[in-house]
Amino acid sequence: MLLRGSPPLTARVFEAARGLRIVAKHGAGVDSVDLAAATRHGVAVMVAGGANADAVVEHALAMMLALVRELPAFDRGTRQGNWRDLNHFTRDFRERTVGIVGFGQIGERTARLAQACGAQVLVHTRSEAALPEGMVREAALDRLLERADIVSLHCPLTEKTRGLIGAAQFARMKPGAILINTARGPVVDETALVAALAGGRLAAAGLDTFAVEPPDPANPLFALPNVIVTPHVAAATTQAMVRMGTIAANNIISWLRGEVYDRRNLLNPEVAARSGA
Repeated sequence: MLLRGSPPLTARVFEAARGLRIVAKHGAGVDSVDLAAATRHGVAVMVAGGANADAVVEHALAMMLALVRELPAFDRGTRQGNWRDLNHFTRDFRERTVGIVGFGQIGERTARLAQACGAQVLVHTRSEAALPEGMVREAALDRLLERADIVSLHCPLTEKTRGLIGAAQFARMKPGAILINTARGPVVDETALVAALAGGRLAAAGLDTFAVEPPDPANPLFALPNVIVTPHVAAATTQAMVRMGTIAANNIISWLRGEVYDRRNLLNPEVAARSGA
């Protein structure tokens, strides 16, 4: 099965699909797949690891720069005939503190690119591996939220990360901070986010993912002028599509040959151990 998007692959699906041997995701997110059920039925679940990472990184940084420099507001104002206010100034991106939550391939590359643009980088990750030079580990999420001017989310959606950023976390963030979410929508409590943005606690947010997709056009986030929204397209570049398709195809072909194309892509290695792959 070649999986695009996030259709629910429940235990019932795996029970019915007796001949299924592999689910290959055309991408990286498999939060809609019951991994435990797949493993019980001997079905490998593989992702196209890293194929879309650079595309998502660029999208996240583009949102950061656009919101720091208030480009959406300037765009609207100019179209409406409002020329520049000589007394209004934005802030540089350089020397802002960017907090990265989750340090997989996308989180690490976002951190490196932000650092290359002059930002100070804080990292919150479960990994104990050494960080690149100049980056600072912040073991406590609350402490990272208190220190960061921009918080960028790059963690997978799990039961532990669902609702990870809610009212209590927004209350800890710097007044005027910016939130970027190119991870998964349910990582953020949208009701709390609306309150933080409308109440002035947060300066802005850039969102590529939502709690429900596609979102209701009446979603209150859409009425806020300090929010950039995109329709879950951070990974949608032509180059990323080719890379994802190629890796997904190789994952399938190799598995059916009794091999593993790239063990980093296999999410349930127990199945490989049982099959001898």
